[in-house]
Amino acid sequence: MEKTAKRKIVSSRHLADGEGWEASEFEFGLIIAFNAFSRWMVKCMAAAGHTEMSHLEILVLHNVNHRGRDKRLSDICFLLNIDDTHTVNYALRKLSRAGLIESEKRGKEVFYRTSKEGASLCDEYRSVRERCLIDGLGRMDLSGEELSSIAVSLRALSGQYDQASRAASSL
Repeated sequence: MEKTAKRKIVSSRHLADGEGWEASEFEFGLIIAFNAFSRWMVKCMAAAGHTEMSHLEILVLHNVNHRGRDKRLSDICFLLNIDDTHTVNYALRKLSRAGLIESEKRGKEVFYRTSKEGASLCDEYRSVRERCLIDGLGRMDLSGEELSSIAVSLRALSGQYDQASRAASSL
């Protein structure tokens, strides 16, 4: 009996020929996961009570709320691994106009923190997340330790992509 070759599920067949085709398979999974995660954040935030936020604004709000520490634009961009400070700055302005964050100028730097309304919205998002996502994850055949291991691998792979982007910029 002839063994059937593994079918490659990739985003771009031309990138999956030869050695290293698994990277294209990983990238397709990453694309699908990123878009699903972005859609999830927007739907979760809408269920939490704020329907007009983009996934970037949601990420920025949660990052500003993280650990209750004031953050600068550069801190937020660094932690989210975003080079385009203009998009994050625009998100900060929108969040500020919505009353979800506050800012304070200290010398030449502007520091951001969540307002009471912003912190409350983050808490409501957490509640919706627990009901809709965390409960479902608990029913999957995936332990918390395995999920944590996947997160470590993704962070390590992000370093490979960052290094490759620097190499490509030097060509």
